[in-house]
This record gives sequence, C-alpha cells and structure tokens, in this order.
Amino acid sequence: MVGNREERERLRRQRLAQQSSQGSSERRRMIVGYITAGLLAAAVVAGLVVVITSGGDEGSGVQVSDSCENASIATDFGFYRESFGCDNREGTPPPELQFGDLEESAQEAGCVLMLDLPEEGRGHFTDENEGSFESNPPTSGEHYGVPDETGSGATADGAYTEAIPHARTVHALEHGRVAIWYSPDLPEDQQLALKGVFDEDPGGIIMMPDPELPYAVAFSAWNNAVGCKNFDPLVVDVARNFRDTFRGNGPENVPFL
Repeated sequence: MVGNREERERLRRQRLAQQSSQGSSERRRMIVGYITAGLLAAAVVAGLVVVITSGGDEGSGVQVSDSCENASIATDFGFYRESFGCDNREGTPPPELQFGDLEESAQEAGCVLMLDLPEEGRGHFTDENEGSFESNPPTSGEHYGVPDETGSGATADGAYTEAIPHARTVHALEHGRVAIWYSPDLPEDQQLALKGVFDEDPGGIIMMPDPELPYAVAFSAWNNAVGCKNFDPLVVDVARNFRDTFRGNGPENVPFL
C-alpha cells in the first residue's frame, strides 16, 4: 500500500510539473503575440503619418518630400516642379584638388573657357519655353520671370534628373547661381563624379542633364561658361574652381541656403 501511495504521489507531482511548464509556455506565447501585434500596429500608424505628412500641397506644383533630400532642392528661392525629377543619387566624393586655378585646370582637362561673354539682356517674358540664347550652355539673356508658387520663376537650387527650360535657369544665373550641365549620354560613374561635387557644397548650385548640350559636361554662371567635350577626371577640379569663382556673383544676388 505504501508503495502505491508513493507512486501515486510521484505521478501527481509529475503532472503538476507538466501543467506548470505548459502554462509558462502558453504565457510566453501570449506575451510574444502581444508584442508582435503592438509592433505591427505601431508600423501601421507610422506609415499613415508618413503618407499624411508627405502628401504636399496638391495642385501647387511644389512637392518636395524626403525622397528628394539628397537632391538638396531648396524651394525658398526658386521654382521646383515634380516633373523635373530629383537626382537623389549619392555622388562620388571628389578627390583632393590637383589644380586650384580655373584656367589651369580647364587647360589640363581639355575644356574650353568662355569668360566675360557679352550680356544678352536681362528682360523678362511670360512663357518658360520662349527665349533665344547665343551660347549653349546659356549664360545671360531675357528669361522667364513671371512670379509663381515660389516667387520669381527661377529654377530652384538642386540636382535634377530631367532637363529644365533654359529660360528658368538663366533667371537663376542672374541670381548668382552656378549651373552644372551634362549630356544624358554621359556614363553614370562620370555623372556621379559631378554629383559628388554638387553634394560637397550644394548651396547656389543647379545640376541637370541637357540633351541639347554640345558638350559632355559644361558649367555656366552669368556671362561665363566652360565646356568640356570629354570627361577627363580633372573636370572635377574645373567644376570646383568654377563654382568657387562665380557662385554668388550674379547681377541680382539672392541668398542661398
């Protein structure tokens, strides 16, 4: 009898231990389930917040979202239209400057300097597709000047993936901006080298492709330009020297960020 009672007691303790273990496992599964559900709910709420805050002002023509951050598009002093596209690529950091003089670097890179060009005018017209400019890239001339959502109608500082009407960019040059132009056929690694110069110091800089450009790469400011038929690595030096020489030297300098 004693042996039977001891055996029954042993089995009872074993069942209790199993039940306790099963209960602990169940509680752990419930806790994990609650945590997972909470995280999913938080993700849904965060997604809704992003959608709401990035919706922009529908119909205004100005929609700058986080996806344009690396393009450094600043609508405070210029016009941005979504159809121009944001060049949000991360550029290749430029190497150490080899030639710190614009003329020397242009000569070493095989580029053509077009400095102190005659001013072609500063009047305004009302159609962004109008305008005839003596040089390509353009450096001055009558340009689009109708105030729009962001002010003057000039192209906003930033890097773009699509060509922009020259009449808007010439207005930006009048405001002291420097433009980096490149052929859409330029290999991507060379485009990223230019984007690296832009990323280094984007204030007051406009960068964009242009299918009508007669050069592989060009740079322009008010009454000044450089054209490079081919992309030599030293074009990066030219870009930095041109930027530092002419940025902020337009006839109507507008502050840049």
